[in-house]
Amino acid sequence: MSKKKGKKERKAQDRPEQGQTSHKRMSRKAFDKELQRLQVELCRLQEWVVQKGLRVVVVFEGRDAAGKGGVIKRITERVSPRVFRVVALPAPTERQKTQLYVQRYIPHMPAAGEVVLFDRSWYNRAGVERVMNFCTQEQYDRFMRICPLFEREIIEDGIILIKYFFDVSREVQEQRFKARAQDPRKHWKLSPMDLESWARWWDYTKAYDAMIKATDTDHAPWYKVPADDKRSARLNCISHLLSMIPYETIPYKLPPLPKRRRRGKGLPDTLSFAHSVPQIF
Repeated sequence: MSKKKGKKERKAQDRPEQGQTSHKRMSRKAFDKELQRLQVELCRLQEWVVQKGLRVVVVFEGRDAAGKGGVIKRITERVSPRVFRVVALPAPTERQKTQLYVQRYIPHMPAAGEVVLFDRSWYNRAGVERVMNFCTQEQYDRFMRICPLFEREIIEDGIILIKYFFDVSREVQEQRFKARAQDPRKHWKLSPMDLESWARWWDYTKAYDAMIKATDTDHAPWYKVPADDKRSARLNCISHLLSMIPYETIPYKLPPLPKRRRRGKGLPDTLSFAHSVPQIF
């Protein structure tokens, strides 16, 4: 890509999205600087979680194209995948459909020293399953009744539970869907279910409103993340997440670099590969 073309694309990315609120959008430079600061704090939080044996569950729900995946990527890109685990379950199998509804989520709950990020969660039943008639009325009613009790149980067992709902306007969602259709790198994000979520905007609005009213409890409240501006949404969400888990900075002692041992007699000085990737760039 030429420098001229790259500059044009960066400028296009920096323009406010259609339907976005009128506040001035943060520059890419300012965003990167603040994100770096927050990612340092996430690393400090990680050490605290490991040292104290905390168990943390973060639920990411919201409208399609609201940017849940983007914030999860920024949270995890500088921390250990052995501490911060992302769970994004596929559609249930025929066998799983006959199990207790929450049964397939239980094995993914964190052990001591782990943070589990649910990219969609048990709330599928109150959202897509409700709107698309993938569950019965009885199954839906049972979930709405039992869900707050289930969350109270895991909290009383010592798990820290934080729930985020990413909300986006119709105008911005439409723009992002069109961008996905035009960019081959984003085609995988346009599933038939995603397109249905656009067509059934008001059905999802009704379902999500009922979900929030039934499951926004004192012990497990919902936190709305306005997401028309992706940069603001990412920074606001990460900042809030850090504020929800009290932690202290654990001093890091840099281990000394050990002296490299001498090469033994008869050992090769390079690795013997028969094939190599062509050096094109």
